[in-house]
Amino acid sequence: MSRDLYFAYGSNLYPARLGARVPSARVVGTGYIADRRLAFHKVGMDGSAKCDAPRGRGRVHGALYTLDEGDWPLLDAAEGRGAGYERETVDVCEGDELVRASVYLAQAGHIDPGLLPFDWYLRLVVEGAVHHRFPPAYIEALAGVATQRDPDEDRAGEMWAMIEEWGCRSW
Repeated sequence: MSRDLYFAYGSNLYPARLGARVPSARVVGTGYIADRRLAFHKVGMDGSAKCDAPRGRGRVHGALYTLDEGDWPLLDAAEGRGAGYERETVDVCEGDELVRASVYLAQAGHIDPGLLPFDWYLRLVVEGAVHHRFPPAYIEALAGVATQRDPDEDRAGEMWAMIEEWGCRSW
């Protein structure tokens, strides 16, 4: 089993979300990547905004997970590797240590600053931040991000049902 780390900062912050995609995922800590900012501008496969961590002033908080080596293709597929996101390696500040972790970052041709995330997507990001006890100001900033309703009522219904099933209750 590989001990490679994955740094989640978007909807995969919430362990149940990532576990549904990659069953071997296990939380091993939290941390942040420095000199980056959180942006909701990556064009998702569903046409809404997803998280990105472009270079900039600030920190992007996230959760560190381990995955079985054979499960990386599952995560690559779920994240749209090569079709909007690329997997890169970054330094993550975990307490007093720097660790190397894989992270998904938006490809240049897949960014649209005019997009908004769906309400259910932002809910997963905020729930993950609350779950991992990120700084209150960070959580407050996340909760203030403007959203849109998902026009696909079936998808929205499925996502809200999963969110309820997973026990997301911070709002």
